[in-house]
Amino acid sequence: MKPSFRLRSLILGRVLGLFAVVLTIAGQNAWAEAGANPPLERDGQHDFDFNIGVWHSHIRRTLDPLSGSTQSIDLDGVVTVRKVWGGRAELEEIEADGPKGHWEGLTLFLYNPKSHQWSQSFINSKMGELGPPSVGAFRDDRVELVSQDTVDGRSILVRAVWSDIKPDSHHYEESYSDDGGKTWQPSFNANLTREKQTSDPGDMPVNLDSEQLNDRSTDFDFDFGTWKTHSSRLLHPLTGSTTWADMDGVTVVRKVWGGRANLAEYQAEGSAGKVELMSLRWYNPVAHQWNLDFATPQIGVLGIPGVGEFKNGRVDFYDQEPINGKSVLVRFSIWGVTPDIAQSEQAFSDDGGKTWEVNWVTKYTRIKNPAG
Repeated sequence: MKPSFRLRSLILGRVLGLFAVVLTIAGQNAWAEAGANPPLERDGQHDFDFNIGVWHSHIRRTLDPLSGSTQSIDLDGVVTVRKVWGGRAELEEIEADGPKGHWEGLTLFLYNPKSHQWSQSFINSKMGELGPPSVGAFRDDRVELVSQDTVDGRSILVRAVWSDIKPDSHHYEESYSDDGGKTWQPSFNANLTREKQTSDPGDMPVNLDSEQLNDRSTDFDFDFGTWKTHSSRLLHPLTGSTTWADMDGVTVVRKVWGGRANLAEYQAEGSAGKVELMSLRWYNPVAHQWNLDFATPQIGVLGIPGVGEFKNGRVDFYDQEPINGKSVLVRFSIWGVTPDIAQSEQAFSDDGGKTWEVNWVTKYTRIKNPAG
């Protein structure tokens, strides 16, 4: 679909969002000292529950919406949506066929409990790139999310709207604006009618474009399953500190999108507190590389994706992020040790990759018969 530029990270060092809880408590104390109650906002974490299930979708896509042209093509397909990460997120998989062939997409919806907003991040199977997230909320019986993007070299606004929401049908429209939101040109319309009330992994679309993966579809096979984890975390990286904290927990890794992507859900607890993360990994068939991104419960949006490729059973993902006001290179590595033992490692570099400081090490031991 549309080309994209990368979202700047809102997740400090991928995991420091944990400490946003402290800021929330401080804000509550400030309200208490002022003798006033903080304003209450509607909890919208169930706003997208209407979207759960398996849907038939009839799509009309305008080929060049900003030109004033009404030329369009029609597609028909299936949309499958289910909750993931304990209900904090929804995973949507789309497949459709039209005059230009087969098309598939993956959408991750994340809820931010602090801003009471949802974010929508989309990946096109042909390009394998993560688009900029659309962010917004449910108002007046409809959901409206907005993002900024680039089309044909021009900066535009993109608006996604779910409306006419009924138990077994709803309407989705995506529109473009090149005048700051004064006017909107429809680019993508879909009418969805329910086929099944609920969805499970078996309902997900079969990977009909598997040839794009070549032999890369098995790269993460060693990582699928449920793992007991022991993590050691450097509490103050790039400061000269040597204070580490240990945590123990569980990680669950599942294949999604016919092997083009997988989801890892990590939770651990120790002397420094509790950490929960969700990681989305997906394959880019153009660059022949894997991408990795993280979200935390406190910040309902994906950060800057790391990019890497497997060599000799190990993958090293790299990206650049602002950490404590400095531009820092981030490396996240995963590899299998034996069929039942794996390891991951995060490291930062503030000298352009000349030296690296490891700040997070996790050792995984497979749980062969997990409960449930």
